[in-house]
Amino acid sequence: MSIQVIKPGMYSTFQDLGRTGYQRYGVPVNGAMDERAHRIANLLVGNAPRMATLELTLMGPTLVFDAAATIAISGADLSPALDREAVPMNRAVDVPAGATLSFGRRQTGLRAYLAVHGGYDLPLVMDSASTNARARFGGLGGMPLRKNDVVGLATPGVLAPHGAAPAFPDDVVPACDAPVRVMQGREWSQFSKAAQRGLLENGYAITPQSDRMGYRLSGPALRLAAPREMLSETVAFGTIQVPSDGNPIILMADRGTSGGYPRIANVITVDLPRLAQMMPGEILRFQCVSLDQAHALAIRQARLLRDALRAA
Repeated sequence: MSIQVIKPGMYSTFQDLGRTGYQRYGVPVNGAMDERAHRIANLLVGNAPRMATLELTLMGPTLVFDAAATIAISGADLSPALDREAVPMNRAVDVPAGATLSFGRRQTGLRAYLAVHGGYDLPLVMDSASTNARARFGGLGGMPLRKNDVVGLATPGVLAPHGAAPAFPDDVVPACDAPVRVMQGREWSQFSKAAQRGLLENGYAITPQSDRMGYRLSGPALRLAAPREMLSETVAFGTIQVPSDGNPIILMADRGTSGGYPRIANVITVDLPRLAQMMPGEILRFQCVSLDQAHALAIRQARLLRDALRAA
């Protein structure tokens, strides 16, 4: 029992919570860019958070289900339709055998997550089904979806109980135009006072040279107080590095395991999903928060997701 790919979409890859525990060997984590939407889609169809979803970027695929299934789509609204009838976002939907799921015009966001009850039949590579397209492993043959691909379903025909998506307060998920919250990075104090103020006072545009590895930003240059050389050190999802040209780069899900540029700041966990839904050309503004504030927000989000899972 499977799904046939009629059209692959712009860039559709299978992602889970990432390939953790292998960074010491130089293996990137990968995983969903918008972990919150990934978790919600799985929650709605009764899957464990760790199970893979199909991450769809900007233009979704056209898929034919040869078995009955229950699906949910969260994240960006890419106008999903089932046999040309609109599919609601953030809700479990039953799909009859032979039905076609397609996507149309982007309404909001950039990345949508498609979960199927019971999950996709994908091999695990280093304990994860996440696609690493650069190294060509994980997911479906290490590649984004291609026309005529066939995706196996782990438990086709078993429909899930229909859960409900959690509601998030404004401090956990702020408005789209709110500043992206960051903490001071390891090398914050080594940047000039003008650079520190500039990061928090100026807007930075997401450039077209942005992808799952990192968002390259364009704006007023950020300079160190004095020249220095750095050894490569650990980086994380959301680390903001500043290369020699002064234009910051936000490292994303497909980042490497280390980097040699100074780290001025780090995007907090609860704002990474919002960042993952932003398009090239959009303007980012930053707001600095404390580690305690970042921890408190992450805990609140985790509890809301946990409570929704228990209620499903």
